[in-house]
Amino acid sequence: MKLPSYVQLEPVGQCNLRCRMCAIQFRRDGPPHGPLAFMDYDLFTRLVDENPELRDLHLQGLGEPMMHPRFFDMVSYAAARGVRVTTNTNGTLLNGRRAEACVTSGLAGAHISIDGATPETYEHIRVRSKLERVIRGLKNLQAAKVRLGGAAPRIKMVVVIMRRNLHELPALVRLAHEHGVDEVFVQHLCHDFGESSLPAHYRPMRDFVEDQTLFNEDLEQVERHFDAARAAAGELGVDLRLPRTRMKIHPPGTPGRQRCNWPWTNGYVSYDGHVMPCCMVSTPDRINFGQVDGRDFATIWTGEDFQRFRGRLDSDTPPEICRSCSIYSGTF
Repeated sequence: MKLPSYVQLEPVGQCNLRCRMCAIQFRRDGPPHGPLAFMDYDLFTRLVDENPELRDLHLQGLGEPMMHPRFFDMVSYAAARGVRVTTNTNGTLLNGRRAEACVTSGLAGAHISIDGATPETYEHIRVRSKLERVIRGLKNLQAAKVRLGGAAPRIKMVVVIMRRNLHELPALVRLAHEHGVDEVFVQHLCHDFGESSLPAHYRPMRDFVEDQTLFNEDLEQVERHFDAARAAAGELGVDLRLPRTRMKIHPPGTPGRQRCNWPWTNGYVSYDGHVMPCCMVSTPDRINFGQVDGRDFATIWTGEDFQRFRGRLDSDTPPEICRSCSIYSGTF
């Protein structure tokens, strides 16, 4: 089976060290639960070298990638091999030095998560962060690109839309334009955590999604705010991507890979080397196919467990964890 040309690696596992950011804490990697949850640099380089077909590499996870002490070494290592490297960041660590490193390391794209146009909304969703700090980081990055004459990284604003911030969607489009961001990518909460095998410590996350999902909101109200955002984007020349407002209806017998082709085309590896079917799973305690501890990535990618999972996803009875996913349901 052909190796993927697109891979996501998780440089940082913990999400509660310095930049907690999430309203609900369900991950138990890193302090105070254990040692620092950083991907080993030698593991990173081995994974890059073991995937000769690799063309696109996205560095993201539940932790802030720029917390990794060798994050920019990772970017440079892959970029020097002709790989297009992008990352997700909450923007809080984008001081002048890191902003310049974004340009000089060869980073092709920076996806900055901003879920509120006002401090009140943003700071309710992004715990322990300040919107002004994120905006300052965005300005630092734009200034570094101008100062160094770099067209990259291309900056994208990523917005997780929910009941709490729906009314600010048009203002988020205007905020992007004000700070020179050409693209706004809006997505729903990615997973409803509805599988029956869900570990108990994830249940508050399931409750949060149930409370905040737009699928429990009045459709006319959602469309009204979406239309206002479209109008603002059209007026300002911002490339706006909006998700579906209702689940996509697939005809009976639609192959699973037409709903989600992730397990056939894209790889995802956690900071500690666990290979998972996709980034939507979030953590390996929900599902994984083994760890690259002495085994190469290809062995797991083509292995029996992963192949069995693909077969189930491609059937009329997909894995329960996939049925709870916004990509599989066509709403992402």
